[in-house]
Amino acid sequence: MIVEIDKQSGFCFGVQNAVEIAEKALLNGEKIFSLGPLVHNDKEVERLSSLGLVSIDHTEFRNLRNCKVLIRAHGEPPETYITAEKNNITIIEATCPIVKTLQSKIKETWLRTKKDNGQVVIFGKQGHAEVVGLLGQINNEGILVSGTDDFSKIDVTRPVYLFSQTTMSVKEYRLLADILRSKMKERGVSDPENTLIVYKTICGQVSNREPHLIEFAKKHDTIIFVSGRESSNGKMLYSVCKNINQDTHFVSSVEELDKRWFDGKNIIGICGATSTPKWLIENIRDTILNM
Repeated sequence: MIVEIDKQSGFCFGVQNAVEIAEKALLNGEKIFSLGPLVHNDKEVERLSSLGLVSIDHTEFRNLRNCKVLIRAHGEPPETYITAEKNNITIIEATCPIVKTLQSKIKETWLRTKKDNGQVVIFGKQGHAEVVGLLGQINNEGILVSGTDDFSKIDVTRPVYLFSQTTMSVKEYRLLADILRSKMKERGVSDPENTLIVYKTICGQVSNREPHLIEFAKKHDTIIFVSGRESSNGKMLYSVCKNINQDTHFVSSVEELDKRWFDGKNIIGICGATSTPKWLIENIRDTILNM
């Protein structure tokens, strides 16, 4: 039996950068807090915790004083930085550069669109840390949609400026934009192409993994997809694999592997989310080979 790891799986640049920043800070021997789990992967969070990183929520954050807090790759709303300044908290900035750019673009667009009665619409997951940070840039005045069921929130007769959370599906984002244009036409909007402005804000490392994983899933008898249960990106990429290869299994740890999945199989493929560490993927491979 051959077990092959997808070469493109593992941390994206933003997550890798955040992990390296955290490790560097911890090596100095200081107590470092992470505002929320640094990555959506329990096993990596456990590893970082063993090095001394303490994960806290926003309530705990507001009660801290005179310490260092790391902002994870997902980013934070402006009020987090205001609280830090008031409480003499030193921020260790690890927001993904792509998310930072998106935050600035959304704020700039929101300020500009006030003149033409426009609406800033964000395609994303309710409550996701990145989405909370994005909405915070515009005083929570944006419209969040997770699918077509949320379209009732949008006035399609007014200008719409459409953004996406960086880890959403490109296919779903395009479909959502197409449906919005159709609804504008139904309501008599004469120029929907200019009434709906769609920004390309899905991370390239995420969007490129979709077509790559489609081909990867085709080439293997069984796919083991490794991800944290809370990873939005993981859920999306898993579904990409599952749609192509029904013999795809989602696991978060070696304990979840089932030997029966590999009976009679010749070639096994292992891949993962942008928040899945390479060491965990390699552990999964080694465990399968030793079953």
